[in-house]
Amino acid sequence: MATHHHLLPLLLLVLLLAPSPAAAHESHISAVIGSSGLAFAKDVLIGEAARSLTPLRLPGAEKSMRVPFLGGVRAAVSNITLFHLDVGDDSALRPGDSGLLVVASGVSANISMAWSYSYDSWYFGPLQISDSGTASILVQGMEVGITMEIKNYNGSLALNVSQCGCYVKDLEISLDGGASWFYQGLINAFEDDIRAAVEKVVPENIIGSTSKLDSFLQGLPRSVSLDNITALNMTFMNDPQYGNSSIEFDINGLFTSAVAKTSNLQKHPQLSLSCGGASNMLVLSLDETVFNSALDVYYKAGSMHWVVDKVSDQSLLNTAGWKFIIPRLYWSYPNDDMVLNISMASSPIMWITSENIGATINADMIIDVLHGTETIPVACISVVVSASGVVEASGNKVYGRVELNDFSLSLKWSNIGNFHMSLIQGVIRVFLNTACMPYLNSRLGHGFILPVVHGFTLKDVYVITSTPQLTLCSDIAFANASSLASLPVL
Repeated sequence: MATHHHLLPLLLLVLLLAPSPAAAHESHISAVIGSSGLAFAKDVLIGEAARSLTPLRLPGAEKSMRVPFLGGVRAAVSNITLFHLDVGDDSALRPGDSGLLVVASGVSANISMAWSYSYDSWYFGPLQISDSGTASILVQGMEVGITMEIKNYNGSLALNVSQCGCYVKDLEISLDGGASWFYQGLINAFEDDIRAAVEKVVPENIIGSTSKLDSFLQGLPRSVSLDNITALNMTFMNDPQYGNSSIEFDINGLFTSAVAKTSNLQKHPQLSLSCGGASNMLVLSLDETVFNSALDVYYKAGSMHWVVDKVSDQSLLNTAGWKFIIPRLYWSYPNDDMVLNISMASSPIMWITSENIGATINADMIIDVLHGTETIPVACISVVVSASGVVEASGNKVYGRVELNDFSLSLKWSNIGNFHMSLIQGVIRVFLNTACMPYLNSRLGHGFILPVVHGFTLKDVYVITSTPQLTLCSDIAFANASSLASLPVL
């Protein structure tokens, strides 16, 4: 079987996995990140933030003080560098009324620095005495908190930091080099300065880094072209909806022409985590109208057109195989080969229920006879097919399987006289079961790759159907940890 256009596996999945229209309502795709998904996101964000903050240069400080027996002493600390962060297990990411609160608790840090001092000694004559060395600093009990607001901005997501703070509980300075044992108390005088520098510079760098994440969110494509015919409208609708332990993002999700401007439909949000009681990181719900919009775009583009020239029983495509069913066809064109020219008479309609997924397909099948060098259309039969199937998922792919439920035939026109549809009912059933269904199942068996961010993979995916949507429940894992370097982090 040859086709004039190779339809996407998604289209094939949708095309034959459904039957009559459901009640009209606004289409959407909703992605719900559950509690385990938030925990995963928290680990990624905090882990990557810790890596992005190291190394971090802190400002130096100088002090002048009077020391008994020594007099006026000038001391300085410089090259202060935070080079390691270790985040504890008590960190959390919590949805709020209008944003996300990320708290990193029990953080420890290692800091290196250089120290120096000098003073003028008149006891042994006018002589300047100085010393220098290095020091290591252990920071313990540090807490960092950031509140981020994510808003819908003209169909894109915009991120803004409303609050960010850092608190250092304990700080211990250990000197090395020179007469460090003698000057430990002198350098300890800089403890408050170093503490203040950490509490100031860490939030500043985190806030600065969030601009990368904001640019990333606002740069997400508002329309994704799947081929030269269709594009998926990825416009966000409304602000994210925050539950007690989940976040929902609503997306327009309609398929449109690749050359047409996408619309921005609105939808009343409804937070849903329906995964049969299981706790999953990600719940992706696709309304049946999303699939129907894809079918409509392909139909209007004229791409739903098949030319069948090979089948498992090739005698079906020769007039000799029809001589007892449509005698006049054989008499007019004895032993001539045929092709079946199939095109959609209307856009296929899909529906989803809790019981199954189905579709109604209304097609025109023109019988073309290959007579010498001519291709002669001799009759057109209207075929209305009802099919149903199942959807399965594995990794980052969704697979489908379909079977024929029923079909009906009617003659639209004929150049070989009138003939009764009951005479060809059996032949068409054989054709549908031995040619159409196996072909479509082979295409559906290749799977449709789900749009997952590079570097991540879906894990333990399973599919739930409910009126009127298809829901994918999944956990998320790293496919390649090194790819995280390309992702924007806090």
